[in-house]
Amino acid sequence: MNLTIFQCFHWYNTPEERLWVFLQEKAGYFAELGITHVWLPPAYKSAMGAGEPGYAVYDLYDLGEFDQKGSVPTRYGTLQEYKAAIDRLHEAGIKVLADIVLNHKLGGDKEEQIPVVTVDAENRKKWISEEHWVSAPTLFTFPGRAGKYSDFIWDHRCFTGLKLNDEIKLIRHEYTDKGWDDVPAQDRGSFDYLMGCDIEFRNPYVREELKKWAVWYREKVGFDGWRLDGLKHISYDFFPEWLNATGEIFPQKPLVIGEYWNGDMEPLNNYLEKTGYCMQLFDVPLHFRFFEGASRLHEFDLRTIRDGTLMHTKPEYAITFVDNHDTQPKQSLESFVGANFKTHAYAFILLREQGIPCVFYADFFGASYHDGGDENNQEKIVIEKVSFLEQLMRIRKEKAYGPQSDHFDSPNLIGWTRQGTDDSHTGCAVLLNTGDTAELSMEMGQKNGGRKMVVAGNNDLSVTLDEQGKGNFTAQGNIVTIYVFQD
Repeated sequence: MNLTIFQCFHWYNTPEERLWVFLQEKAGYFAELGITHVWLPPAYKSAMGAGEPGYAVYDLYDLGEFDQKGSVPTRYGTLQEYKAAIDRLHEAGIKVLADIVLNHKLGGDKEEQIPVVTVDAENRKKWISEEHWVSAPTLFTFPGRAGKYSDFIWDHRCFTGLKLNDEIKLIRHEYTDKGWDDVPAQDRGSFDYLMGCDIEFRNPYVREELKKWAVWYREKVGFDGWRLDGLKHISYDFFPEWLNATGEIFPQKPLVIGEYWNGDMEPLNNYLEKTGYCMQLFDVPLHFRFFEGASRLHEFDLRTIRDGTLMHTKPEYAITFVDNHDTQPKQSLESFVGANFKTHAYAFILLREQGIPCVFYADFFGASYHDGGDENNQEKIVIEKVSFLEQLMRIRKEKAYGPQSDHFDSPNLIGWTRQGTDDSHTGCAVLLNTGDTAELSMEMGQKNGGRKMVVAGNNDLSVTLDEQGKGNFTAQGNIVTIYVFQD
């Protein structure tokens, strides 16, 4: 069966939604849709307790078990509910991907007096102060956990830098003698620092603790693979070493997905090469092609939709997606694909041979929330669910198999066919149209000659293939049209 990933959250899920319980209830439904993997949100305690999605990491060992940062549960529920959700998903035949956020920590328990230098925010290799001492929240003792599972104490030597009074500080100790760590992204001189207390991966004790934690985490709850956050802020050598050290904890080779946020192929190719192709990457360039398609619509040349993407150049390493929690409205990487192109984009990732697609929670279920920075001036945001998305997922599960033939002939109309397997019910023909109703001649293979195909959801529109398996397919105006074999 085709692999399909479902991102089980968005940025604005609330504690009241009890996500872990919700997923227990939906596991069977997800399996019915053909979902083979789910990506769960960060399950460990945030510095803001239940008030943040989990990316402001406080305690990696607190999975909703300890009274820390104002609550026992995380935003999504308790440890018991988390384990029950994973168990139920496994019973439904679905594998679970854990979200791994190792770039930073926030919410230190105590302050230390530490030596720092202030750096230029736009060129972080440039010092703009002499070394001086400051009081900083860099001591993490986790008093609510009281040493259970790990007695490792994080102090300032476990971190490279932090932000104080809106100034970025490089912490001075034996591991930072040469400055910031050598990370993939060199924006602003070095993009080692992102937020909070930036973890120092040159400290061997930190590396060993993070390996130990990974083994503990997998043994504790039994997930099946990793989604790795913020790759461009972490040195090239860390994750290959970390994955190698944790590989034996899985009975089967895990699916490993990395998030390297860049719309150009060169940095993604470079990362894959320098890390020995030890993971697959989210196809960020393809997301931006979709964003441009929605923004320009009729002026966008559909024939270029896959240009400069992982899906096209390294499909075996491509995790394709339309949107996620970072691109949704009001988020830091906002680039939300408009509703006028959303179905086109999902058809492109779900019904093609290349890449493994990831479906976004808010696109599937819809979402409504308020945000805007100023508490007195909150904007209401409504994300409508993509109405045809469930049907696209079912077509992927049941029909989208066999050799693929592309027909990228027109700026406003492209199509492709999947000829199917020996199972006569498989196979489909897909047309993406941003113009008026038109026809496109495509072939389904000689083995399908003489068969009748109908539009999914509209049996009144059909085409009968000739003896060679060719047919003239009508593409309805401005929408996606999918033909399947008439049973």
